[in-house]
Amino acid sequence: MNRRGFLRAAGALPASLAFAQTAPRPVWRTFEVTTRIEVLKPSGATRVWTPAVLIADTPWQKTLANTYRCDSASARLLTTTADSMGVVAAEFPASSAPILAVVSRVATRDRFMGDAPASPDGLDHWLRPTKLLPLDGIVRQRALQITAAAPTSMDKARAVYEWIVENTSRNPNVRGCGLGNIRFVLESGDLSGKCADINALYVGLARAAGLPARDVYGIRIAPSQLGDKSLGPSSDNVSKAQHCRAEVYVQGLGWIAVDAADVRKVMLEEPAGNRPPDDEMVLAARQRLFGSWEGNWMAWNFAHDVALPGSSREPLGYLMYPQAETAEGRVDCLDPDNFRYEIAAREIPQNV
Repeated sequence: MNRRGFLRAAGALPASLAFAQTAPRPVWRTFEVTTRIEVLKPSGATRVWTPAVLIADTPWQKTLANTYRCDSASARLLTTTADSMGVVAAEFPASSAPILAVVSRVATRDRFMGDAPASPDGLDHWLRPTKLLPLDGIVRQRALQITAAAPTSMDKARAVYEWIVENTSRNPNVRGCGLGNIRFVLESGDLSGKCADINALYVGLARAAGLPARDVYGIRIAPSQLGDKSLGPSSDNVSKAQHCRAEVYVQGLGWIAVDAADVRKVMLEEPAGNRPPDDEMVLAARQRLFGSWEGNWMAWNFAHDVALPGSSREPLGYLMYPQAETAEGRVDCLDPDNFRYEIAAREIPQNV
């Protein structure tokens, strides 16, 4: 559906349902995503980890294969069912060159409201606090304020989304995708950040309001077909295209897609930049990104507080980037002088 068609449809339906009810049933697209990692300054034994594509199939993504190669190391794929997380872990002896290649093949499609039902069983896992998502103190206070006038779970989910869009901003100077430390964000009053900050704030506030919610960590793998150039990579090299999204569970509809961070990205980055809230493109993104997302993105996992297998270091807040450790400690995954990785994505034609 093009943007103008979406806006015409939205005028006749509730904003949260317009895109879902008028969009055609999406087709599956198949992608191959290759990650190549090299530790440039190894010291002693070196360990490398990288996320594998989501291990559980969903109505919007199917994992077709996860394969890996490292000539001088032992490597294995480890999985955590609760968070649908796969991790390729490799250990290199001191005398070897730490190089790991992982190839994931995945099918994705556009996602819409109501196409991801779920059983109420196991929802407690998505209501728990984590290190970066505490649910007490200022987080709970703000969640209750935001949802005070919202009688239903859908109303609460929408109220948190609208508050996030209205009150946060994208900060292009934040390293990577941000930290996702929501207590610090609320206590400091600085509600700027990137996707792992803004969408984590949604998840934490939703959980504190009693709604099961979760971050979905992944990567953009193809240009947007909806006219939003900022919401897709500009080439097959997607090494810096990591992106965190969110989901919230609403009784009767199941898991609903939420991406307030991308609304703020559209406002900041779509030409000519710094678009106002009433801009046509911003309004379209704001409606579309509560209830749907485009299938040009691949999910890695839902995990928080990630203990890397075999590591003696502290758990990560989330796993969306390759990681490494040497005898000198954990390598900064955003430091290209010590840690090099390249992620390439290509779409596989349907007749292949």
